[in-house]
Amino acid sequence: MSLRFAYNTNGTAHHRLDDAIDLIAEAGYQGVALTLDIHHLDPFAENWLAEAQRVSSRLQRLGLGSVIETGARFLLDPKAKHEPTLVSGDAAGRARRIGFLKRAIDIGAILHSEAVSFWAGVPKPGIDGLAAQGWLRDGLTEVVAYAAERNVVACLEPEPGMLIETLDDYAALDIPSLRLALDTGHCLVTGERDPAAAVGEFADRLGTVALEDMARGVHVHLPFGEGDMDVPSVLNALEAIHFDKLICVELSRESHRADLMVPASLKYLRDCRNPNPEASA
Repeated sequence: MSLRFAYNTNGTAHHRLDDAIDLIAEAGYQGVALTLDIHHLDPFAENWLAEAQRVSSRLQRLGLGSVIETGARFLLDPKAKHEPTLVSGDAAGRARRIGFLKRAIDIGAILHSEAVSFWAGVPKPGIDGLAAQGWLRDGLTEVVAYAAERNVVACLEPEPGMLIETLDDYAALDIPSLRLALDTGHCLVTGERDPAAAVGEFADRLGTVALEDMARGVHVHLPFGEGDMDVPSVLNALEAIHFDKLICVELSRESHRADLMVPASLKYLRDCRNPNPEASA
Protein backbone atom coordinates (compact mmCIF):
# COMPACT_ATOMS: atom_id res chain seq x y z
CA MET A 1 0.00 0.00 0.00
CA SER A 2 1.03 3.62 -0.43
CA LEU A 3 0.96 5.98 2.51
CA ARG A 4 -0.92 9.24 1.95
CA PHE A 5 0.51 12.60 3.00
CA ALA A 6 -0.97 16.03 3.72
CA TYR A 7 0.54 19.38 4.69
CA ASN A 8 -0.87 21.54 7.49
CA THR A 9 -1.80 25.08 6.45
CA ASN A 10 -0.57 26.43 9.79
CA GLY A 11 2.77 26.13 8.02
CA THR A 12 1.59 28.32 5.13
CA ALA A 13 0.32 31.26 7.18
CA HIS A 14 1.70 33.87 4.77
CA HIS A 15 -0.08 32.38 1.78
CA ARG A 16 -3.65 32.96 0.69
CA LEU A 17 -5.57 29.75 1.24
CA ASP A 18 -6.00 29.06 -2.47
CA ASP A 19 -2.28 29.65 -3.05
CA ALA A 20 -1.42 27.32 -0.16
CA ILE A 21 -3.71 24.61 -1.51
CA ASP A 22 -2.15 24.95 -4.96
CA LEU A 23 1.35 24.81 -3.48
CA ILE A 24 0.47 21.63 -1.58
CA ALA A 25 -1.19 20.03 -4.59
CA GLU A 26 1.64 20.88 -6.98
CA ALA A 27 4.18 19.37 -4.59
CA GLY A 28 2.34 16.06 -4.87
CA TYR A 29 0.55 15.67 -1.53
CA GLN A 30 -2.71 13.75 -1.35
CA GLY A 31 -4.37 16.11 1.11
CA VAL A 32 -4.49 19.30 3.15
CA ALA A 33 -4.64 19.62 6.91
CA LEU A 34 -6.66 22.82 7.00
CA THR A 35 -6.17 24.87 10.16
CA LEU A 36 -9.20 27.14 10.33
CA ASP A 37 -8.00 30.68 11.02
CA ILE A 38 -8.78 34.33 10.45
CA HIS A 39 -7.12 34.17 7.02
CA HIS A 40 -7.82 30.53 6.13
CA LEU A 41 -11.57 29.81 5.89
CA ASP A 42 -12.54 31.93 8.91
CA PRO A 43 -15.32 29.92 10.58
CA PHE A 44 -16.83 33.10 12.03
CA ALA A 45 -16.96 35.06 8.79
CA GLU A 46 -20.42 35.94 7.49
CA ASN A 47 -19.74 33.99 4.30
CA TRP A 48 -18.24 30.92 6.01
CA LEU A 49 -20.77 28.53 4.48
CA ALA A 50 -20.23 29.72 0.92
CA GLU A 51 -16.47 29.76 1.46
CA ALA A 52 -16.52 26.19 2.81
CA GLN A 53 -18.48 25.03 -0.22
CA ARG A 54 -16.06 26.82 -2.54
CA VAL A 55 -13.01 25.30 -0.84
CA SER A 56 -14.64 21.88 -0.91
CA SER A 57 -15.12 22.16 -4.66
CA ARG A 58 -11.53 23.29 -5.12
CA LEU A 59 -10.18 20.34 -3.12
CA GLN A 60 -12.31 17.92 -5.10
CA ARG A 61 -11.10 19.37 -8.41
CA LEU A 62 -7.52 18.91 -7.28
CA GLY A 63 -8.16 15.42 -5.94
CA LEU A 64 -7.13 16.38 -2.40
CA GLY A 65 -8.47 14.92 0.82
CA SER A 66 -8.55 16.95 4.01
CA VAL A 67 -8.37 16.99 7.78
CA ILE A 68 -9.74 19.95 9.76
CA GLU A 69 -7.43 21.34 12.45
CA THR A 70 -8.59 23.72 15.18
CA GLY A 71 -5.41 24.93 16.86
CA ALA A 72 -5.35 28.53 15.60
CA ARG A 73 -3.82 30.80 18.21
CA PHE A 74 -6.06 33.88 18.32
CA LEU A 75 -9.21 32.85 16.49
CA LEU A 76 -11.50 33.00 19.52
CA ASP A 77 -9.73 35.67 21.56
CA PRO A 78 -7.33 38.20 19.96
CA LYS A 79 -5.75 38.92 23.34
CA ALA A 80 -5.17 35.40 24.71
CA LYS A 81 -3.50 32.58 22.78
CA HIS A 82 -5.63 29.43 22.43
CA GLU A 83 -8.32 30.80 24.78
CA PRO A 84 -11.02 30.03 25.73
CA THR A 85 -10.76 26.23 25.88
CA LEU A 86 -12.79 23.24 27.02
CA VAL A 87 -11.25 23.66 30.49
CA SER A 88 -11.65 27.41 30.91
CA GLY A 89 -13.17 28.50 34.22
CA ASP A 90 -15.72 30.70 32.47
CA ALA A 91 -18.78 28.72 31.33
CA ALA A 92 -19.47 31.17 28.50
CA GLY A 93 -15.91 30.70 27.28
CA ARG A 94 -16.23 26.92 27.26
CA ALA A 95 -19.48 27.25 25.35
CA ARG A 96 -17.73 29.44 22.79
CA ARG A 97 -15.04 26.78 22.29
CA ILE A 98 -17.70 24.09 21.89
CA GLY A 99 -19.53 26.27 19.39
CA PHE A 100 -16.33 26.69 17.41
CA LEU A 101 -15.69 22.94 17.38
CA LYS A 102 -19.23 22.34 16.14
CA ARG A 103 -18.66 24.86 13.34
CA ALA A 104 -15.42 23.05 12.50
CA ILE A 105 -17.37 19.80 12.30
CA ASP A 106 -19.91 21.46 9.99
CA ILE A 107 -17.05 22.57 7.76
CA GLY A 108 -15.52 19.10 7.92
CA ALA A 109 -18.80 17.64 6.70
CA ILE A 110 -18.92 20.09 3.78
CA LEU A 111 -15.31 19.34 2.84
CA HIS A 112 -15.83 15.57 3.26
CA SER A 113 -12.86 15.68 5.62
CA GLU A 114 -11.43 12.50 7.07
CA ALA A 115 -11.35 13.92 10.60
CA VAL A 116 -11.67 17.02 12.77
CA SER A 117 -8.89 17.38 15.32
CA PHE A 118 -8.88 19.39 18.57
CA TRP A 119 -7.21 19.48 21.98
CA ALA A 120 -8.27 19.92 25.61
CA GLY A 121 -6.60 23.17 26.64
CA VAL A 122 -4.47 24.33 29.55
CA PRO A 123 -6.21 24.86 32.92
CA LYS A 124 -5.44 28.32 34.26
CA PRO A 125 -3.80 28.67 37.69
CA GLY A 126 -6.35 28.25 40.46
CA ILE A 127 -8.65 26.00 38.43
CA ASP A 128 -9.72 22.91 40.38
CA GLY A 129 -8.43 19.78 38.68
CA LEU A 130 -11.57 17.72 39.21
CA ALA A 131 -13.75 20.54 37.95
CA ALA A 132 -11.61 20.87 34.82
CA GLN A 133 -11.89 17.13 34.19
CA GLY A 134 -15.66 17.37 34.47
CA TRP A 135 -15.90 20.35 32.09
CA LEU A 136 -13.69 18.54 29.63
CA ARG A 137 -15.73 15.35 29.70
CA ASP A 138 -18.98 17.28 29.30
CA GLY A 139 -17.59 19.25 26.38
CA LEU A 140 -16.09 16.25 24.65
CA THR A 141 -19.29 14.27 25.01
CA GLU A 142 -21.29 17.08 23.40
CA VAL A 143 -18.82 17.56 20.56
CA VAL A 144 -18.48 13.85 19.81
CA ALA A 145 -22.26 13.44 19.69
CA TYR A 146 -22.55 16.40 17.31
CA ALA A 147 -19.88 14.92 15.06
CA ALA A 148 -21.55 11.51 15.03
CA GLU A 149 -24.82 13.05 13.83
CA ARG A 150 -22.93 14.46 10.83
CA ASN A 151 -20.80 11.38 10.14
CA VAL A 152 -17.62 13.28 10.99
CA VAL A 153 -14.73 11.63 12.83
CA ALA A 154 -13.90 13.63 15.98
CA CYS A 155 -10.32 13.26 17.25
CA LEU A 156 -8.61 14.46 20.42
CA GLU A 157 -4.94 15.36 20.21
CA PRO A 158 -2.88 14.97 23.40
CA GLU A 159 -0.80 18.14 23.59
CA PRO A 160 2.22 18.71 25.87
CA GLY A 161 1.31 21.03 28.74
CA MET A 162 -2.44 20.61 28.33
CA LEU A 163 -4.87 18.76 30.59
CA ILE A 164 -4.70 15.82 28.19
CA GLU A 165 -1.04 15.66 27.25
CA THR A 166 -0.22 11.96 26.96
CA LEU A 167 -1.69 8.95 25.24
CA ASP A 168 -2.47 7.47 28.64
CA ASP A 169 -4.47 10.61 29.47
CA TYR A 170 -6.43 10.12 26.25
CA ALA A 171 -7.03 6.41 26.92
CA ALA A 172 -8.23 7.13 30.46
CA LEU A 173 -11.04 9.32 29.11
CA ASP A 174 -12.59 6.22 27.56
CA ILE A 175 -15.16 8.15 25.53
CA PRO A 176 -16.69 5.94 22.83
CA SER A 177 -16.26 7.31 19.29
CA LEU A 178 -13.61 9.82 20.35
CA ARG A 179 -10.70 8.93 18.11
CA LEU A 180 -7.05 9.77 18.61
CA ALA A 181 -5.20 12.50 16.75
CA LEU A 182 -1.66 11.22 17.22
CA ASP A 183 1.10 13.79 16.84
CA THR A 184 4.13 11.53 16.76
CA GLY A 185 6.44 14.40 17.67
CA HIS A 186 4.64 14.89 20.97
CA CYS A 187 5.74 11.40 22.01
CA LEU A 188 9.32 12.69 21.92
CA VAL A 189 8.40 15.75 23.98
CA THR A 190 6.68 13.85 26.79
CA GLY A 191 8.97 10.82 26.51
CA GLU A 192 6.05 8.52 27.21
CA ARG A 193 6.46 6.19 24.24
CA ASP A 194 8.50 5.60 21.15
CA PRO A 195 6.49 7.19 18.30
CA ALA A 196 6.49 4.04 16.18
CA ALA A 197 5.41 1.94 19.15
CA ALA A 198 2.56 4.38 19.80
CA VAL A 199 1.30 3.85 16.24
CA GLY A 200 1.05 0.12 16.80
CA GLU A 201 -0.43 0.33 20.29
CA PHE A 202 -3.21 2.74 19.31
CA ALA A 203 -3.77 1.46 15.77
CA ASP A 204 -7.46 0.74 16.28
CA ARG A 205 -8.19 4.25 17.60
CA LEU A 206 -6.25 6.43 15.17
CA GLY A 207 -8.31 9.10 13.46
CA THR A 208 -5.43 11.13 12.05
CA VAL A 209 -1.65 11.31 12.44
CA ALA A 210 0.73 14.28 12.43
CA LEU A 211 4.39 13.85 11.60
CA GLU A 212 7.35 16.19 11.86
CA ASP A 213 10.78 16.17 13.39
CA MET A 214 11.26 17.16 17.01
CA ALA A 215 14.06 17.13 19.58
CA ARG A 216 13.48 15.00 22.65
CA GLY A 217 11.89 17.04 25.43
CA VAL A 218 11.45 20.21 23.37
CA HIS A 219 8.07 21.12 21.91
CA VAL A 220 9.22 22.75 18.70
CA HIS A 221 8.08 21.39 15.34
CA LEU A 222 11.19 20.97 13.23
CA PRO A 223 11.81 20.23 9.56
CA PHE A 224 12.70 16.62 8.85
CA GLY A 225 16.31 15.80 9.60
CA GLU A 226 16.74 18.46 12.30
CA GLY A 227 15.53 16.51 15.35
CA ASP A 228 15.40 13.06 16.94
CA MET A 229 12.47 11.55 15.05
CA ASP A 230 13.11 8.19 13.42
CA VAL A 231 10.86 8.97 10.47
CA PRO A 232 11.41 5.68 8.60
CA SER A 233 10.37 3.65 11.66
CA VAL A 234 7.17 5.68 12.05
CA LEU A 235 6.32 5.23 8.38
CA ASN A 236 7.04 1.51 8.63
CA ALA A 237 4.74 1.29 11.65
CA LEU A 238 1.96 3.10 9.79
CA GLU A 239 2.37 0.81 6.83
CA ALA A 240 2.35 -2.23 9.08
CA ILE A 241 -1.10 -1.32 10.43
CA HIS A 242 -2.33 -0.53 6.89
CA PHE A 243 -2.99 3.09 7.80
CA ASP A 244 -4.86 4.53 4.84
CA LYS A 245 -5.71 7.99 6.19
CA LEU A 246 -3.78 11.19 5.73
CA ILE A 247 -0.44 11.63 7.52
CA CYS A 248 -0.15 15.36 8.10
CA VAL A 249 3.15 17.22 8.09
CA GLU A 250 2.97 20.02 10.68
CA LEU A 251 5.62 22.74 10.52
CA SER A 252 3.81 25.66 12.12
CA ARG A 253 6.97 27.74 12.53
CA GLU A 254 8.11 27.43 8.93
CA SER A 255 5.56 29.63 7.15
CA HIS A 256 8.24 32.17 6.24
CA ARG A 257 9.79 29.57 3.92
CA ALA A 258 6.74 27.48 3.06
CA ASP A 259 7.62 27.68 -0.63
CA LEU A 260 10.65 25.54 0.19
CA MET A 261 9.41 23.42 3.10
CA VAL A 262 6.23 22.15 1.43
CA PRO A 263 8.03 20.34 -1.42
CA ALA A 264 11.14 19.51 0.64
CA SER A 265 9.09 17.72 3.32
CA LEU A 266 7.38 15.46 0.83
CA LYS A 267 10.68 14.68 -0.89
CA TYR A 268 12.13 13.66 2.49
CA LEU A 269 9.20 11.35 3.18
CA ARG A 270 9.40 9.80 -0.27
CA ASP A 271 13.14 9.29 0.11
CA CYS A 272 12.47 7.51 3.41
CA ARG A 273 10.21 5.09 1.58
CA ASN A 274 12.67 4.62 -1.24
CA PRO A 275 16.15 5.60 0.04
CA ASN A 276 17.93 4.31 -3.08
CA PRO A 277 15.66 5.07 -6.06
CA GLU A 278 18.37 4.35 -8.63
CA ALA A 279 18.70 0.80 -7.33
CA SER A 280 15.01 0.13 -7.96
CA ALA A 281 14.92 1.85 -11.38
